[in-house]
Amino acid sequence: MCFHKKISLAFYCFLLVGGAAAFAGGAGAPVREKPVLEWTRLPSIPDKEGFAGSFAGVSGKALIVAGGANFPGKRPWEGGEKVWYDKVFVLEPGAKEWREEGRLPQANGYGLSLPWKDGFLVIGGGDARENFKTVWLVTRRAGEGVRFAAMPDLPRALAMPAGAVAKNYIYVVGGLETPSIGEAANVLYRLDMSNTAAGWEAMEPCPGGSRFLAAAGAIGETLYVFGGARPDGSQAKRAWLTDAWSFHPELGWRELAPLPRPVVAPPSPAVPVGQAHLFLLGGDDGAQAGLGAPSMHKGFPRSILAYHTITDTWTNVGEAPFSLVTTSQASWAGGFVVAGGERMPGVRSTEVWKATVIVTKAAFGWINYLALAAYLSGMVGIGWYCSRRNKNTDDYFKAGGRIPWWAAGMAIYATMLSSLTFMAIPAKAYATNWTYLWANIPILVIAPILVGIYLPFYRRLNVTSAYEYLEKRFSLPVRLYGSAAFILFQIGRQSIVLLLPSIALATVSDLNVTTCIVLMGVLCVIYTVLGGMEAVIWTDVAQTFVLLGAAVISILVIVFGTEGGLSGLWTTAVANDKLHMFNFTWSPTTAANAFWVIFIGNIFAQLVSYTSDQAVVQRYMTTDTEKKAASSIWFNAVLAMPSSILFFLIGTALFVFYKAHPEALDPSQATDSIFPAFIVQNLPVGVAGLVIAGIFAAAQSTVSGSLNSVVTAIMTDFYVRLGGKARDAAALRLARIMTACLGVFATGCAIILAKLNLASLWDAYSSLVGLAASGLAGLFALGIFTRRASGRSALIGAFASIIVLYYVQRHTNLHFFLYAATGMLTCFFVGWIASIMLPSRKNVEGLTFGTLKK
Repeated sequence: MCFHKKISLAFYCFLLVGGAAAFAGGAGAPVREKPVLEWTRLPSIPDKEGFAGSFAGVSGKALIVAGGANFPGKRPWEGGEKVWYDKVFVLEPGAKEWREEGRLPQANGYGLSLPWKDGFLVIGGGDARENFKTVWLVTRRAGEGVRFAAMPDLPRALAMPAGAVAKNYIYVVGGLETPSIGEAANVLYRLDMSNTAAGWEAMEPCPGGSRFLAAAGAIGETLYVFGGARPDGSQAKRAWLTDAWSFHPELGWRELAPLPRPVVAPPSPAVPVGQAHLFLLGGDDGAQAGLGAPSMHKGFPRSILAYHTITDTWTNVGEAPFSLVTTSQASWAGGFVVAGGERMPGVRSTEVWKATVIVTKAAFGWINYLALAAYLSGMVGIGWYCSRRNKNTDDYFKAGGRIPWWAAGMAIYATMLSSLTFMAIPAKAYATNWTYLWANIPILVIAPILVGIYLPFYRRLNVTSAYEYLEKRFSLPVRLYGSAAFILFQIGRQSIVLLLPSIALATVSDLNVTTCIVLMGVLCVIYTVLGGMEAVIWTDVAQTFVLLGAAVISILVIVFGTEGGLSGLWTTAVANDKLHMFNFTWSPTTAANAFWVIFIGNIFAQLVSYTSDQAVVQRYMTTDTEKKAASSIWFNAVLAMPSSILFFLIGTALFVFYKAHPEALDPSQATDSIFPAFIVQNLPVGVAGLVIAGIFAAAQSTVSGSLNSVVTAIMTDFYVRLGGKARDAAALRLARIMTACLGVFATGCAIILAKLNLASLWDAYSSLVGLAASGLAGLFALGIFTRRASGRSALIGAFASIIVLYYVQRHTNLHFFLYAATGMLTCFFVGWIASIMLPSRKNVEGLTFGTLKK
């Protein structure tokens, strides 16, 4: 049996076994068995009465509680009068008691406290005589005490408002203008913290009307407002609200699913948990309003309501150990703290509680491990099989031209589809809609350009490295620049491709991050070293089968586990606008996600990859004829459309599933990990192992192709071109050694990044190097489509693209999909303009469009 038939047979077995197990198991709705929050009692506030309406925040690593009010000596029903305070209390990390330290600028309570950098804002509030419009930034340094810096006043005095911090903006919603509860304000104010001199800006008020003692929180740029109360002419009469709203600065207000019960005066602001949940801790539900005797009050509700911002659903996630309202919460030391408050009408509390989020993981199980091990062993087996056919570097780098066109096409497809994409596309469709589908379609547009223009240059000039063309057309420095930019970018990318899916898998299962990195990295190195490009191609083919099979199994499980099946999925998706595909706007910003930006931007982004990325171009050289190479490009393009739809469908199906079962969501779960989380927690044993193998497959296909291509560039563009002497068997041996070293280096870097949490630094490195890589396609276009461009003008264009892209990324809000177009077009046009002064004197016959001979 032929090798490629063996791989196809293995895939069908995978799909048959996985599908059978999937249908047997189905996708049930898991029940949350463990609590979400773990509570710890902290030292009590040093006042025997306690306070309600206090402000709370963190600065200099210390927890600070300030102001508030109580009834000293006598309860209100005994004739006691409410007293407001200016005391400031500080609790150092690990301390056993609070220390009184300083005073507020004035006695104050029932305002809003919100975190800002290493401090917090005290906004509004009031006392017995008046409400305030003042805003203070509270900070503290060891040995310097607590300090208060005046910020711009609110446009009007407000007590009992709601608010939150959304990106760089401070939002304040509703509240009372006077101490006598007669009428609440229906206002939305915003302060830009990057330009506080401009003061507060009045925004469109909430369509739900006026309110006070509401809850508010923020996720990303969006503000969320929940419940509250609306006075009805007196203290005793008020409307208890259950409506919920979101506000986005570009999209305006949107009504959300109503609260399961009224929520008034919960600890404020709402607690953000994970990337998509907001928690409301208790709050008054009005059920005991107007009781005759205070002794009859049983305390306020303790239930914790969780709102999921993606599925627009509410769930109950347990109970708090306290019954506290009209107080603040603040994030501190890996959790959040609720300090004091009102435990029943007229009765304050000195209690201080800290909550930490409990991260739960699903057991992967030995059967899943066995399925994963079988897949990984198979990849190594392919490498061993292919190793016997490698005799020289032509075999090692170009597979001796022995690859069938369809296998080369699948290898191109697998290289472009990384594990990040395998998880990110479903996550994006789950969190938003189908507008990003158009990012995957431009390959159908550029395929004719690749086949008709670019492919002939690489095939007829018989290059091993794409950057050989740059020397033939321009000069050696241009070739070295292009190759170096590719090499440096790929080295950074390899570690990230290994790290990020490993983190995602580790957060949803008992798989260890290091274990995932080592399994993917080391085994990928082994089969790439053994089999070279031929092994890379055939493992890519196998991995394409695995990842597409995994996707098919997953969608079948989700659909048949959804009430109503496919029709139920469709109905829910349409009702929630999850199949929306077009945003018709001319705005080029990220928030708009305009259709033209996504589609046209990705035409250029894919031109960069398909015309200047050695990892892709190298696959054009693995077939024995140019016609077959062209067929491989078209086959890859044809695969892109249905597979993109499949991955977006998975994301939509995940939304429908969790819309019906919000209790199954882990609030601490990152949105990008939603697909592997579903796999591990809901798919039948064995099938989960096979589908997780799909994620491993996507990562390994990217890394293996990158390894072989980087070594190809190093050997061809630097070692051989600059005078290296090794030939045939010796060169093959050197290539294998370099592949092993680079693979071990990438794996080691991924492990170090995981241990030291330096992923942001590595991302910054990749971003900076990517500035150079983005202009590479401009160099190739400049060489192919112009005749006068010289090596010097080409380098001027390349460096200009770096400068322009650096500025655009850091000083504009241009959509990131337009970065590739910016870099490519800048390089091309600046290089062309420079060529007017620095024209080429080389003979470019056969090196430009229209002069290349068949």
